[in-house]
Amino acid sequence: MDATLFLNQLFNGFSVASLYLLASLGLALSFGLMRVINMAHGEMLMLGGYLAWMTLLVVPGAAGIILAIPVAFVGAAAMGGLIQSTLIRRLSARPLDTLLATWGVSLILQQGARDLFGAVGVEVRAPDWLSGSIALAGVTIPSARIFIIAVAVLVLGSLALLLLRSRIGLLVRAVNQDRMMAAATGIDVKRVDFTIFCLGAGIAGLAGVMLALLGPVTPNVGQSYIIPAFLVVVMGGLGSIVGTTAAAAILGLFSALAQIFVDVSVAQMLLLVFVVLFIQVRPQGVIAVRTRALDV
Repeated sequence: MDATLFLNQLFNGFSVASLYLLASLGLALSFGLMRVINMAHGEMLMLGGYLAWMTLLVVPGAAGIILAIPVAFVGAAAMGGLIQSTLIRRLSARPLDTLLATWGVSLILQQGARDLFGAVGVEVRAPDWLSGSIALAGVTIPSARIFIIAVAVLVLGSLALLLLRSRIGLLVRAVNQDRMMAAATGIDVKRVDFTIFCLGAGIAGLAGVMLALLGPVTPNVGQSYIIPAFLVVVMGGLGSIVGTTAAAAILGLFSALAQIFVDVSVAQMLLLVFVVLFIQVRPQGVIAVRTRALDV
């Protein structure tokens, strides 16, 4: 095997892992805290991509992509808050109903995007400072992918600080450990749920901006990443941010390195087989999370 090809795929693996991580963090937060499967999570990525495109229409150039990040975060978080307060909050005690309802929301949002923007994808033109590449050890590394990795690291670090060093993080950990006892001590559990769901949707919107730098934004763009995101959450250990990060790195590297030997479709099949086998050996995931909610 050529060393240059291996190094190139190794870097691509970390790049894919960064996208998997951004796409799955919101799922890990909402499922870990609320035990809710949000089938409309992929549409938050789509929304973030379209918001980035519209932002760059108003503010083109280097400033546009920087401005698009908070715009996509806030827009996706607002949509997530709307879904949580009007739908998920009422159905959270019925997981199957929640799954079906959010799937319906997913279809509605996809059709709405087709009606507003058309079925053909829109292009987000990266600024000049993200259009180049860097040559390192004989490997050509696109600047856009370096930017995506840097954003993923920054988001992960910020999320860790939020959960470990802030009051809302303390409340989230309390609710995650014992929901009933947290409510009994006076914690507004519904407000914590709302905040975390908005945060997860906002991170997914940010992931949509990163996806827009790599390819066209289409109404179905979120569906390409929702299945890998679910695999990352399941393999990482339900509700574990550390496990989600490790699983994203493992699956990103596995997918990229497998493509050295097989084509993309076969690599995706092997990825699914790998996750199934891993869960058979370690059903609790990479990091086992012990909470009273999981003990019931």
